[in-house]
Amino acid sequence: MPDWELRFRAPRVGLPEWAEDAPDRSLFVSNATGVFELYAWDRSTGAQRQVTDRPNGTTDGVLSPDGRWIWWFRDTDGDEFGVWMRQPFEGGEDVPAVPGLAPSYPAGLALGRDGTAVVGRSVDESADGEGEGGSSLHVVRPGGEPVEIYRHPESAGVGDLSYDSSLIAVEHTEHGDAMHSAIRVVTLDGKTVAELDDTKGGSEELGLMVMGFAPVAGDSRLLVGHQRGGRWEPMIWDPVTGEETALAIDLPGDIGAGWSPDGSALLVEHSHQARGELWWYDLTGRELSRIETPAGTVSGATARPDGTVEFLWSSAAQPPEIRSTTGRVVLDPPGAKAPGSVPVTDAWVDGPGGRVHALVQKPAGDGPFPCVFDIHGGPTWHDSDAFASGTAAWVDHGFAVVRVNYRGSTGYGREWTDALKHRVGLIELEDIAAVREWAVESGLADPERLVLSGGSWGGYLTLLGLGTQPESWSLGLAAVPVADYVTAYHDEMEALKAMDRTLLGGTPEEVPERFEASSPLTYVDEVRVPVYISAGVNDPRCPIRQVENYVRRLEQRGVPHEVYRYDAGHGSLVVEERIKQLRMEIDFVRRHLGV
Repeated sequence: MPDWELRFRAPRVGLPEWAEDAPDRSLFVSNATGVFELYAWDRSTGAQRQVTDRPNGTTDGVLSPDGRWIWWFRDTDGDEFGVWMRQPFEGGEDVPAVPGLAPSYPAGLALGRDGTAVVGRSVDESADGEGEGGSSLHVVRPGGEPVEIYRHPESAGVGDLSYDSSLIAVEHTEHGDAMHSAIRVVTLDGKTVAELDDTKGGSEELGLMVMGFAPVAGDSRLLVGHQRGGRWEPMIWDPVTGEETALAIDLPGDIGAGWSPDGSALLVEHSHQARGELWWYDLTGRELSRIETPAGTVSGATARPDGTVEFLWSSAAQPPEIRSTTGRVVLDPPGAKAPGSVPVTDAWVDGPGGRVHALVQKPAGDGPFPCVFDIHGGPTWHDSDAFASGTAAWVDHGFAVVRVNYRGSTGYGREWTDALKHRVGLIELEDIAAVREWAVESGLADPERLVLSGGSWGGYLTLLGLGTQPESWSLGLAAVPVADYVTAYHDEMEALKAMDRTLLGGTPEEVPERFEASSPLTYVDEVRVPVYISAGVNDPRCPIRQVENYVRRLEQRGVPHEVYRYDAGHGSLVVEERIKQLRMEIDFVRRHLGV
């Protein structure tokens, strides 16, 4: 079996979540059966068991604070629309966790120590039978029926529930800017305690995020992420007293944080220039100290009650591991380990909006190489020095791979992330074009064998790039893309409608010229190269109808193309399906580029 398939098939585990009041009880995700599912782990005995078993997989799960219950989200074949179920930690029957709530898209969940649950829901217009879409929050007290305490047409979600279950932190975008949330703290009956709104009613592009209430009885402090300094960084806000406490964390790049179990310190996750690392911040002495982690990317971390830290780490060359500050590997799944790959190198290229950071991996030998520009989704995301089986597969097949953190990507400051307003897609492609020019001029990439590729937003940019930069690319691979922006808007889930209104400045009826300028369908007649498209028939984010509209236009024009439709949502949690899709992409490229 080739190394690229072994990387996909090698057993993987996610960072374990542990119950706050029963830290020996953990929940994690693994692909040990060939499908990503939830697993329970009793650390006191070492026993592990599979919690969910569904054909298309399950990844959304939460432990109750006492460790007695596992809540997991049941949708239908990846459509992300469903209900919360729950199951005893030791095993047993799955039952609806909140029988009185109809199916919805999830919008946050918080579980209290006293058995209280706060459930966030998002529904499309008329989907809840009341003729009203948007977001709602529901409180479920032990033994009681769900009570709606919040509803609004714009996006909102549950941020956290305080230690004593008396306060709920809500992230909302009532001001209409889905990229920059405000925070409202309410009581369990929905009465407002305090509001924190850096957008000033939508007039400022400054967001907030809930990072969690203090894990201490009688403590109402809330850890909040803010952008006041031009990047994400934490502060402490007490909604009861109104006091705000700035934190002197002098590190470049974006800063995330979480409480230590006793509330005396913060575990700081630092992201800068596509790398991630960990720090401790002592709240008493206001001291910052580094936690030793290998070079690469820390993709998640948790502070344990015994003072240790567990974290998910990988690099482009080394597969992911769950490590501990004790020096040991926390979870070591059975079976063969994934083969490694080649290290990543950095490229900084002058672009029209500033210096663009790109990550490069290449096979042995001298270029120019056939080259895959693998464009990340999001768009508010970024590629990092982290292990990627797909990237490694292309390198194994003799391709250089370039990943571009275009404007819109996170990790390079607020202005870089927010830059793609209104000229959506076109701005990102300007940055990709600058890196493409560098790749050719530097001798890395063969200009006659350039593949534009990506999934989700990356798939959207692929189709848009093939139409707006038709002479630049030799072939396109678009997975679960936006292809017809107007139809996508009308068919997608409500939360994404809100994001599109923010990005483009309105609906297709309000700003038709912007939707037209940013839609791949507008430029389909300019496409000159073979196109491969894969799409999930249950995808609520990039729905199938708009993909079919684009494909029909390719057929009418006689453009060489292939379409693969699979029975899942926005991607697949089945290992063999992922392998199948990449194998089809590799075969498509080989046949059309002769490599």
